[in-house]
Amino acid sequence: MDYKHNKEIVPLAKALRKNMTKEEKHLWYDYLREYPVRFMRQKVIGKYIVDFYCAKAKLVVELDGSQHYEDKEIEKDAIRTKFLEQYGIKVIRISNLDINKNFEGVCIYIDTEVKQSLSQLR
Repeated sequence: MDYKHNKEIVPLAKALRKNMTKEEKHLWYDYLREYPVRFMRQKVIGKYIVDFYCAKAKLVVELDGSQHYEDKEIEKDAIRTKFLEQYGIKVIRISNLDINKNFEGVCIYIDTEVKQSLSQLR
């Protein structure tokens, strides 16, 4: 991948890893950390920090709290997704509500997306 890595925001990414939301912690510790295909958390990609990134599957998983459903944030998220898609990265967005109410469904969804992505990259 030849996107520009923004070293200036690496300290922020490290801080975000130490201060994950409860939904991020749940997804990380109860699923992604032991997932058979490696995921990274709070990964710097270009000028953005993504919640979870699977390089092998070229997949970003973003967890969205309520603020992401306001017009201004929807627009920012669309710009961010477009940037990531330029590098062949697929972005999936999952609401915090889904993490809290349908965790098993979220895990199945992520697993399906990783497997689909890996099959397309072969």
